[in-house]
Amino acid sequence: MKPTLLLVHGAWHNGSGFNLLRNELKALGITSQVVELSSVAKENEPIGDMYQDAKIVRDAVDAISGDCVVLGHSYGGLSLTEGLVGAKNVKKLIFLTAFVLDKGETLFQACGAVDPVWWVRNADNTRLTTDNPAAVFYNTCSKDVADAAVAQLRTQSLAAFNQEITKTAWSEIDSTYIICEQDQAIPVFAQEAMSGRCKEVVRINTDHSPFLSAPKELAQIINNLI
Repeated sequence: MKPTLLLVHGAWHNGSGFNLLRNELKALGITSQVVELSSVAKENEPIGDMYQDAKIVRDAVDAISGDCVVLGHSYGGLSLTEGLVGAKNVKKLIFLTAFVLDKGETLFQACGAVDPVWWVRNADNTRLTTDNPAAVFYNTCSKDVADAAVAQLRTQSLAAFNQEITKTAWSEIDSTYIICEQDQAIPVFAQEAMSGRCKEVVRINTDHSPFLSAPKELAQIINNLI
């Protein structure tokens, strides 16, 4: 029996973005769950931070009966790294074009301590939106899929990008990195550098969001990994 797969979304996104992938996983006999991170919220909603996200992921793992595998997309890699040290039922971490940071590092530092050109800060400098997300996140998706995904995007906590990692689950749990070769959000060279912290690396020829652009192919990769 396959372990339960917990899917952790990235910045600006939410758990519904994994729906196409979850359908493909179900067809392969893989049970999946999603979390909703606190650092992503609609403009009129309260917003959390990276440490809260790490607790959300840990609480979700602790609530799973039996073994699990946890996949983090993009920013979601931070909550895996910070939150899952000592989680005995986690058999593997999968970093999907995700940030794999070491102790003392922040996402903002990993971006060179400079805002990427597509980040847009709000008036009080607490939240970020994105400029031209279709080109950044969904450049190998169909237009219909990309348009639907853009409509679901929310604001992202800036504080979460400046909080330091204090623990590294990837240093004690078997981990795999999936490099997305047409990613316009995290350059391939940066993915390759971070993937060196994982035990295994696989590649997929997609944009930043293969759960939308190639859900069947991604599901097969995951099935082979777990």
